Amino acid sequence: MSVIYGKKIRLRAVEREDIKKFHEWVNDPQVTINISMYLPMSLEDETAWFEGFSKMDRHERPLAIEIRKNKTWKIIGNCGVFNLDFRNGNAELGIMIGDKTEWNKGYGTDAMTALSRHCFETLDLHRVYLRVYESHVRAARAYEKVGFVLEGKQRDAVYKNGKHENVLMMSLLRSEWDARTKEK
Repeated sequence: MSVIYGKKIRLRAVEREDIKKFHEWVNDPQVTINISMYLPMSLEDETAWFEGFSKMDRHERPLAIEIRKNKTWKIIGNCGVFNLDFRNGNAELGIMIGDKTEWNKGYGTDAMTALSRHCFETLDLHRVYLRVYESHVRAARAYEKVGFVLEGKQRDAVYKNGKHENVLMMSLLRSEWDARTKEK
């Protein structure tokens, strides 16, 4: 797979030099409040995660999210496809915008659009889905902009920050993707 471009971002393979940024982000409580991580991660753990990529299916390796800054590219997060089921044409998507200075600028929406396009037009999937904490309204709204539809709610499915929280299940079908892209 080559680089995947969106309107504002690009998705590329994760490189060893990205590890320090990822380590910084996964240890920032403001970043991890909306993702499943809840324990501190050491730099050694993050390096082991990176080194485990060679054992993963190439389609499920995470991608770095970068934005153009002047004449260079700046990493702001990562995303990926996992739980890939080619037989049924399904996969789960995940994203983390770790650089808080780049929040609320539409980069997450653009990254999820590019990742969804990759899933439908390159991997030829039928359905992509994701999970989002109910309190993470900003993310749910971004997913709706991409075309994701609420499928249901897992009640009190996660325990985070001293309380149980609902998890929303959202999905996007190939037919819905095709209809949206024809409109544009």
